[in-house]
Amino acid sequence: MRFLSRLDRERPADRDGAQDEGRVAAYESVLSVASKTFAGVTFVVRRISFGRRMELARMIRDLSRRAEFFEAGPELHEKIEANLLSQEIEATYLRWALVSIDGLTIDGAPATAEQLVEKGPEELTQEIVAAIKGLCGLSEAERKN
Repeated sequence: MRFLSRLDRERPADRDGAQDEGRVAAYESVLSVASKTFAGVTFVVRRISFGRRMELARMIRDLSRRAEFFEAGPELHEKIEANLLSQEIEATYLRWALVSIDGLTIDGAPATAEQLVEKGPEELTQEIVAAIKGLCGLSEAERKN
């Protein structure tokens, strides 16, 4: 039998097929991730939910349409505009999902999503955005934006 959630597999049914009534499933709406590019840095991101997926889609809908339009154009300035819009989409993902960063200061102050976008290390920013997109379950084509 295939389950949609790991929680279902972790809660075996008794002989009658009923779940343990005394057990309660726990769900954390955030996920803590240890950075692979910066030792000692941990970031906390929001997990996707039905409502959050709708909110994110609304936030990036127009940017995505414009990026696709410019990507299709043959001119260099259109390609540059498409690239800029793609970066704006990634910044939107970061601001939307990043809850906190531990183990990193930027110019002596604790790192925030806004500081990371404005003046943080690009490698870490890209790692966090990739983790967010992975949690959103985006396809490879969608991840390119």
